[in-house]
Amino acid sequence: MKSDIHPEYKEINIKCACGNAFKTRSTKGDIQADICSACHPFYTGKQKFVDAAGRVEKFQRKFGGDYFRNAAGKKSEK
Repeated sequence: MKSDIHPEYKEINIKCACGNAFKTRSTKGDIQADICSACHPFYTGKQKFVDAAGRVEKFQRKFGGDYFRNAAGKKSEK
């Protein structure tokens, strides 16, 4: 193996927008994540709206806010 050609592999911190933080190793610096396994709907089983610039409200105004109702007329509990 050649010497002095590989990048430095060091321990870094990853911080999520939900407040979760953990350590891993990488050749890059610290990372700021928008979503992680502690807050992602696939892993938690709960629906979470990540609203940027009022998109959810705009969508609900456009479609009358009934988009998340099921066939029986009840609001879904996600």
